[in-house]
Amino acid sequence: MAQEIERKFLVAGNFKNEVTKATRITQGYLCSIPERTVRVRVKGEKGYITIKGIGNDSGANRFEWEKEIPVSEVQDLLKICEPGVIDKTRYLVPAGRHTFEVDEFYGDNDGLVVAEVELSEENEEFIKPAWLGKEVTGDVKYYNSMLMKNPYKNWK
Repeated sequence: MAQEIERKFLVAGNFKNEVTKATRITQGYLCSIPERTVRVRVKGEKGYITIKGIGNDSGANRFEWEKEIPVSEVQDLLKICEPGVIDKTRYLVPAGRHTFEVDEFYGDNDGLVVAEVELSEENEEFIKPAWLGKEVTGDVKYYNSMLMKNPYKNWK
């Protein structure tokens, strides 16, 4: 079974001078219940469908399965997704032997910037760049599937 182990943080400083790649992402959810999410996305020039299971107690570890599909199929599936589309740019930022994925959100989530780092085990050590802010791993309000239901603009 494929497992995803990642930690998530708010971004509290300027990271853009360290970016090695930027990709626009548009995604929607066919199912967004906590036990399983089914997501479709256009990431750059490619399409994907992803299924994720519920996280463990810390929220850092969960099942993840992903398959590339044609962008035209993603566009068709987006028409039947739950309300609320996620629109963001993902920046890749290396730090030591890891690469952070920093998501800058637009639309109803404009102003939110979150960084994730994938690990091989939950307690793996990693370099924390100066721009890394508060850890929000396991805080469901920062899950993309929740940001479409309760966007950042409503938090204030």
